[in-house]
Amino acid sequence: MLLAIDVGNTNIVIGVFRGTDLIHSWRLTTIRERTSDELGILVASLCDRYEVRQPDITGIVVASVVPPLTATLTRMVTDYFGRVPLLFEPAVNSIMPILYDNPAEVGADRVVNGIAAFDTYARGLPIIVVDFGTATTFDAISAKGEYLGGGICPGPQISADALFQRAARLPRIDLKKPARVVGTNTVASMQSGLFWGYVDMVEGLVRRMKAELGGAAVVVATGGLASVVAPESTVIEHVDEDLTLRGLRLVWERQQ
Repeated sequence: MLLAIDVGNTNIVIGVFRGTDLIHSWRLTTIRERTSDELGILVASLCDRYEVRQPDITGIVVASVVPPLTATLTRMVTDYFGRVPLLFEPAVNSIMPILYDNPAEVGADRVVNGIAAFDTYARGLPIIVVDFGTATTFDAISAKGEYLGGGICPGPQISADALFQRAARLPRIDLKKPARVVGTNTVASMQSGLFWGYVDMVEGLVRRMKAELGGAAVVVATGGLASVVAPESTVIEHVDEDLTLRGLRLVWERQQ
């Protein structure tokens, strides 16, 4: 079995693979102050609950965009699983050519998503991956399988929190599709602006990226809000919630 761990700014997503099959996946809240023992107890408890025997885990691969937790995760898997993890670093051990000006700057999750999307959805066209996370990232993969770059925008929850913090009379809300575009109260108006404004931002950026890529591309969405936004979008073709985990599996397999 392979243990794949994606450390994001909001969640730590953990997947267990048996061969190519993702048999379990779990989400933990990202808390930068957690110790390796706290993480070890949580992950070991999840494995025990779902009858994943720790001796059966023969490999561990980690991608992290939270530097304070990278060393903590490495120590945790060494202490609790007796394995030295493969730490995916785009500038060091990527299996995809990276054409970013400085490959060390690109987030590990963005490249991992590109690897999985190209492996799964490539059909002779470029690919655009939209990851709806803490930030919303747009990543372009060439038809030859090269990571080209993309865009980074605030995620919708960041925008909602900013409105609450900076406007004295506006409440804190969650992103959800409103009943109407024209809101008839403050909460409905905020939901309309956030939701439909966000959908149109995604569509506008994807159209502009397609134009730069030659006019056609396969568009894949992933991340926590992908299933909320995608049904209202005319440009998203595939929703793949396990894209990052599957990309980590591909990294592990090809590094062996």
